[in-house]
Amino acid sequence: MCGIVGFHGPDNVVGDMIIGLTALQHRGQDAAGIATFDDSFHLCKGQGLVNDVFKPKHVKKLKGNLGIGHVRYTTQGANDSDLAQPFTTSYPFGLAMVHNGNVINFRDVAKRLHDKYHVLPKTTNDLELIMYTFASELRVKDLDHLSVVDIFDAVETTQELVKGAYATITVIAGHGLLAFTDPLGIRPLALGRRETPNGPVYAFVSESTCFDYLDFEFVENVGPGQAIFIDNNYQVHYKNKYALPKNFCAFEQIYFAREDSVIHGRLVARERVRLGKILARKVVDAGLKPDMVIDVPSSGYFAASGLAEAIGVPYRRALVKNNHMGRSFIVPTQAGREDVVKKKLNPIREFVEGKKVAVVDDSIVRGTTSRRIVRLLREAGAAEVYFISSAPPIVSPCIYGIDMAMSTELIAANYTEDEICRYIEADKVIYQDLADLEELFAEEKGHGGSCFACFSGKYPTGDVTHYLRHIQEERASHRGDKKKDKKSVSAKAPAPTEH
Repeated sequence: MCGIVGFHGPDNVVGDMIIGLTALQHRGQDAAGIATFDDSFHLCKGQGLVNDVFKPKHVKKLKGNLGIGHVRYTTQGANDSDLAQPFTTSYPFGLAMVHNGNVINFRDVAKRLHDKYHVLPKTTNDLELIMYTFASELRVKDLDHLSVVDIFDAVETTQELVKGAYATITVIAGHGLLAFTDPLGIRPLALGRRETPNGPVYAFVSESTCFDYLDFEFVENVGPGQAIFIDNNYQVHYKNKYALPKNFCAFEQIYFAREDSVIHGRLVARERVRLGKILARKVVDAGLKPDMVIDVPSSGYFAASGLAEAIGVPYRRALVKNNHMGRSFIVPTQAGREDVVKKKLNPIREFVEGKKVAVVDDSIVRGTTSRRIVRLLREAGAAEVYFISSAPPIVSPCIYGIDMAMSTELIAANYTEDEICRYIEADKVIYQDLADLEELFAEEKGHGGSCFACFSGKYPTGDVTHYLRHIQEERASHRGDKKKDKKSVSAKAPAPTEH
C-alpha cells in the first residue's frame, strides 16, 4: 500500500504536492518522491519521510505546473532508493508515473515486454511493468497526431494485460496528466479541483483528506477500469465516464485509510464506529463484562468507541502512543515491527490496574503485536484482557498491495481461535464475523462491492494459485530465505507455543 498524488494547474505545484504527500504519510514511510515537469522532468526521491527527503534546496529545483508524487510502503521488492517512485522514461514524449497497488502477473508481463518490445526493466518494482506496458502501447500510435482516444486505447490494453490492483497517475510530457485504475477498482483514487485567479488546479490523490488540507473541492472517485486525462488546456476527458467500485479493498476502511477520509461516499470514521457496534453482540453473547473498553491507537479508536457505546461501559484511552515511532504494520521486517511496538505504546497503570479490559484493535495479522499489547496490559496490572478485532480472521494472503503476502505469517490461517487466544495470552479473543462485514459493505445505490479476499480466500481476479506462489518466492528471495521458495502457499507456520 502506498500513497500517490498528481497535480496539474497554471502555477508551480510542488508546494501543494508536499502538503498532499504529508497528508498521506500514513500510507508509506519507507521512501518518498516527486517528479515535476516544465520543459523537462525534475526528479527528487529518496528513503525516509516526506520532510526528510524534500529539503528547501530540492523544492527550488522541482519546477513546473505538472507533477506527481509518491510515498512508499514496501510490499514486493527490496527497500532501497532505486525502487522509490516516481519512475520516468524518455520515450514516447517522456513519461513519469506513480502507482499504488500490486501487479500479480509480473512474470508474464515482464516476459511479454522482453519478447515483444525488447524492454528489460531495470528494477523489481512492478511500477516499471505498468509504465513500460503503457509506453509500448502508446508508441505504436501516430505520435505526431496523438489524440485522447489514442491515450485511452493504450490504457485499455494496459488494463487487459496487467493483472492485479493498481491506481496510477502519469505525466505525459507536453500533453497532460493521466490517471487510471485496475478494472476492479481495488485501490482508491479521487479527483479534486481548486479555482485560482490564474485558472483551475486539478489533483488526483489516494485519499480525500488531502483536499481538506489544500482547500480543494472533491469532484469524483476514479472508478474501476476508468481513466481520466486532463490536457494542457485543463479540459477533463473520460474513459468510462461513470462506474461503481466493484471490489474495493475492505481493509482500507478497517485499517489503512485515515479516519477523516471519505472513500466512495463512506466516511472512514463512521464505518469504524459501525464495526464496533456490530461487535457488541458477540461480546454480550460471550458473557464478557469488561470494566472498560480501550483501543490500540490509533486505528482502533472509532471501533472501540462504538463498542463501548453499544455495551454501555466507559471508553478510556489507556494506551498512550509515541507518535514519532511510526506504524508497526508498515515496518518492513518482523523484528522491526516488534521493536516499534515495544517503544511506541505505554499503558496508563492507574486506568487498567485491577480492571477487566476489552482492548480493540483493527485486526490480528501475525499475532506478535497483539501478544505484546496483552503483555503490556498485564504488566500494568489488568485483571483480565479481552482482545477484540474489528476485522474477521485474516486467513488468506493479500496479493493486492498489503504486506501479508505469505500465508505462513497469518496466524488465523493456521490456528483456531482458542489457539490464537492462548498464543497472545488473552483471556478471550473475539473477531468480527465475515458475514457482518460483508453486510456492512454490501453493494447499495451509490456504492459498490468490496474485496474480502484476505478474509474469505475468494480473490476477485480469479484463480491466483500460481501468482501466490510467485509472490511468495519473490518475497522469500528478498528475505534471503531461499528454502521458503519451495514451500506450498498453504504451508503451516510453526506452532505458536512461545510464551
